[in-house]
Amino acid sequence: MESGAERQTGERLIRVLAFTLVVSVMSATMFNIVLPEIRAEFQLTFAQVSWVTSAFLLIYAIGTVIYGKLADIYKLKDLLTFGLIFFSVGSMIGLAAQAYWMVLLGRILQAAGAAVIPATSGIIPVRYFPPESRGRALGLSMTGLAIGSAIGPVVASLLMSIVHWRWLFCIPLLTLIALPYYRKYLDDERSKAGKVDWLGGGLLAGTAALLLLAITNETWLPFIGCLVLFVLFMIRIRFSANPFIRLELLRNKSYTLVLAMAFLNSGIGYSLSFLSPQLLTQVNHLAPHLVGFAMVPAAVTTAMLGRKAGKLADEKGNPYVFYTASSLLLTCFLLLSSFAGISPAYMALFLILGNVGLSYMMIALSNTISRALPQEQIGVGMGLLSMLNFIAGAVSASVYSTSVDRGASFGWNAVNTSPAAYVYSNIYLVLAVLHVLILLFYYFQFGRKDRRRKRRVSGFVHEANQHR
Repeated sequence: MESGAERQTGERLIRVLAFTLVVSVMSATMFNIVLPEIRAEFQLTFAQVSWVTSAFLLIYAIGTVIYGKLADIYKLKDLLTFGLIFFSVGSMIGLAAQAYWMVLLGRILQAAGAAVIPATSGIIPVRYFPPESRGRALGLSMTGLAIGSAIGPVVASLLMSIVHWRWLFCIPLLTLIALPYYRKYLDDERSKAGKVDWLGGGLLAGTAALLLLAITNETWLPFIGCLVLFVLFMIRIRFSANPFIRLELLRNKSYTLVLAMAFLNSGIGYSLSFLSPQLLTQVNHLAPHLVGFAMVPAAVTTAMLGRKAGKLADEKGNPYVFYTASSLLLTCFLLLSSFAGISPAYMALFLILGNVGLSYMMIALSNTISRALPQEQIGVGMGLLSMLNFIAGAVSASVYSTSVDRGASFGWNAVNTSPAAYVYSNIYLVLAVLHVLILLFYYFQFGRKDRRRKRRVSGFVHEANQHR
């Protein structure tokens, strides 16, 4: 049982974390709005200006697992101090940028610092909350993510109407407000003594980087390099005395299975934020600034209901939240497949179901993963989850883009009668089918075990009552 003081410390930390997540998510998404402005000012091609986003996400993804590993060895408060200061240094360089290379350098340094935040968001709920109240903590973290996603495009649009786009670099400086609170409330204990296997970490980082480059640039050479580095990484962790990731972690069946489901769910869920704007722009002919507002109701609703999902996970268990999330996501994808191309107002309503379902799903899977990890591997285990979520987004974005570019001459869903939306309707239908398969897999791997466990507990309680 946790003491009252420990519970208060955890509550304070999770609120500070939620604020930090709001700011970091805003920083990650706001620059998507101003890419045309940056391209015009520096006379860049689309491929060149896209690195403002691609470089950030690439380093952000790799950094999460590295910070996660470091958190298993060093003080989390020191890692956060380093990361948030680095985040701010990158912001100052970007604010003063007079050339494109300075803009890119600012975003790279921002990502190198900001990567500590998603790593921390997976560690604090696990370290400072017992399993019976961890779901609510994860729900509060998810609320921060949802709020940042909701207000990021709106804040960017408002700032763009008043000041120059460079002032977007000032937003991350707000994270410095949280630094004294992290320094105060995070404990002073190191997790354990040890050294970091930087060679193994470098091989893993190189594997992820080349995979993301192969996906975003659609070339085979980085993919071949990715396979080579992955083989070297597996050799390293097998024969190293203190590997970056221990083989026991990868041999943990419960962890690896849920990690695989989380990867698939992230890729499927990414369609909501990636495909929906394209559908509203190309088929519904909505202006870019109105597309952002059409997606705000879903993000706001998710922020409002995020804590509810955490409480449900604590009270009724992760399977209950998982099945609720699956029902919402399946309903959303079937509605999108059937009615893609109709009024944007209806699309906004459908996206509410999908975004809330995706939020619930992430809470259920994160909570399940946290319970499958030993204490000494929480940092790297949750860091791997965050990194794979980013890779899933990159993989799915490439698949969705290719599918949309190819188009569709007919629709697979007989309900949809909009030829312009056939390709989107078909994609959403495939995603619905994939989610049914994931649901069945989860039920047979985890759902039945949970039901048997509840029956045993109920039987013990019944026997105890009879003996009284």
